[in-house]
Amino acid sequence: MLQQTQVATVIPYYQRFLDRFPSVQALAAAPADEVMHLWTGLGYYARARNLQACAKVLVSEHGGQFPESLEAVMELPGIGRSTAGAILALSRGARHPILDGNVKRVLTRVFGIDGDPSSAAVLERLWAQAEECTPADRVGAYTQAIMDLGATLCTRSRPACTVCPMYEFCVAAREGRQAELPRRKQKRARRSREATLLIAETGVGGSRAILLERRPSPGIWGGLWSPPQFESKDEALAWCRRELVELVELDEVSSETLPVIDHAFTHFDLRLSPLRVRCDAGAKVREEEDRLWYSLTAPPRVGLPQPIRSLFDRLAQLA
Repeated sequence: MLQQTQVATVIPYYQRFLDRFPSVQALAAAPADEVMHLWTGLGYYARARNLQACAKVLVSEHGGQFPESLEAVMELPGIGRSTAGAILALSRGARHPILDGNVKRVLTRVFGIDGDPSSAAVLERLWAQAEECTPADRVGAYTQAIMDLGATLCTRSRPACTVCPMYEFCVAAREGRQAELPRRKQKRARRSREATLLIAETGVGGSRAILLERRPSPGIWGGLWSPPQFESKDEALAWCRRELVELVELDEVSSETLPVIDHAFTHFDLRLSPLRVRCDAGAKVREEEDRLWYSLTAPPRVGLPQPIRSLFDRLAQLA
């Protein structure tokens, strides 16, 4: 949960998650929709899918116990070399170097390692330096300390150099290069996408529901539930005529455009144009597998992307 997400944001999600899934067996056996429901709002949903996939592997192949070798841990879904090393160092006291973003920044500045930190050559140097710095004793304390050092003192901007325990040894501090190390990755031009979001709505008052479909995995919002997306309004309306039965005025579908939704992903921007289509109370959808009617007043426990959940909160206030 802490990957790409701040501690203050994670804490309530962590507590709810552990209350519902107190053991690896409970997580492995849980419905995927409930896992995603409890993750809704944290983003980066591949983490939730990998977490449950990892639990299932632990139960089926390791008797519910976490493996002890670095190689076995790295074979688990969603766990790379640095995460595997951190898990074993903190939980078992095993000597393994780590190289998360905070540690990269500390090592880059202290030892004056120049170049793109994501390049193969610089990564090789950083791993070698991390290996050299990792002690034989109190590995867990060192691992936690170097991560915290990067998170609290050796920050990306305005590092607290004068109170840093590495100040006297730091190349960047000595040469005044804190702002340039680590080097910034070369930015790529951000891509953008646009789509029409079909809000097919049935019922009135307290019985209103929206048609959702499960997003394919992998992909954007993989495994979550969301209204269908289309390239254009015409394509969305054509889909309604083809897939929805018992629509109001089937030949001339009544629709209205809602305010656009802008959402930024890590590498691109998404603009969704919600198209609201009113359906009869008895409207049904063809090919109902992986589709459901989502009640706005008594919502099922399924995972929703945060922008979609916010949209539904607004729709619940509309007539």
